[in-house]
Amino acid sequence: MKRRAFLKSAGAGAAATGAGLAVAGVAAPAIAQSQPEIQWRLASSFPKSTDILFGASELIARRVAESTDGKFQIRAFPAGELVPGLQVLDAVQNGSVQCGHTCGYYYVGKDPTFAFDTAIPFGPNARQTTAWFQAGGLDLMRAFMKNHNVIQFPAGNTGAQMGGWYRKEIKTAADFQGLKIRIAGITGQIMSKMGATPTQIAGADVYPALEKGTIDATEFVGPYDDERLGFHQVAKYYYYPGWWEGGPNVSLYVNLQEWEKLPKSYQSILTAACAEANTYMIARYDSENAKALKRLVAKGTLLRAYPRDLMEQAHKIAFEYYDELAKTNPNFKTIYESWKPFLDETQLWFRVAELPYDSFVASAGTKK
Repeated sequence: MKRRAFLKSAGAGAAATGAGLAVAGVAAPAIAQSQPEIQWRLASSFPKSTDILFGASELIARRVAESTDGKFQIRAFPAGELVPGLQVLDAVQNGSVQCGHTCGYYYVGKDPTFAFDTAIPFGPNARQTTAWFQAGGLDLMRAFMKNHNVIQFPAGNTGAQMGGWYRKEIKTAADFQGLKIRIAGITGQIMSKMGATPTQIAGADVYPALEKGTIDATEFVGPYDDERLGFHQVAKYYYYPGWWEGGPNVSLYVNLQEWEKLPKSYQSILTAACAEANTYMIARYDSENAKALKRLVAKGTLLRAYPRDLMEQAHKIAFEYYDELAKTNPNFKTIYESWKPFLDETQLWFRVAELPYDSFVASAGTKK
């Protein structure tokens, strides 16, 4: 009898659950129908040829549309179609576009604190960057961004980058004297202190500048994008590591008023789409960069490590510069006092746990 009673009650429960699902099935479209139709424009800082960087913008737009049954539409435009690649922040701030996919360090001329949104020299790798955002860094960045009429969402990370393409070999730190290099963010100030002449150029304009000799060197991202942009055709020396970009974050900037007008469900969907783009980007780069590097070397690219004296000089200058900025810029100081201790702590963890494992795997891989 107990068994029959159990089955009877279970059947009733299943029927009730089924009824609940039926109600939910009816209610869901009704809820969707009640939501507004919204159309946004997204301005990217990246050319369409960089299919991973610009592809992340397209992924965000696609996921938002799919998750709202087409009610919330975002159209992504590559650099230059709506606004120049390095003016995305301005367009989002003033409401010319509702959102933009860009890098904070493009805007250090407004305030060097923007650099923390992407990367600064000798900073964290991609995992550490994500961890810092989760551990309070994102809240600090959003408090800063609010003053610029923007809310920021991590929406991509390239992982560690290469050190760039050079028309001439760099043998010592002295070879940076007078070097004209395309570089973004705070790194420009540091390279200037090392004797170089930095300039900031949007991605789509780098190749012709390098080809014509307007610049002597450039960095961009890594093997996959660099190969597609053809830098190996106009500069043969390819340096590593990209000591200024260990794990650079790419963000979606949203105009604050436009964000606040969104229904809560749309806000959640957009947030989730950015998180997906974050994972997508680094996975694609990790998958494609190794293959692209092999192809570049086969085409005659000469890989070179930066000289030790250059690395040591850059490290010293970088942290002296950060200390100077922290003394004079309250915004920078607030972020730096969170960022630096977090970096030191996580670096210790990597030395204790991660690096020994990586070294073991590398050595094991060389054994026959």
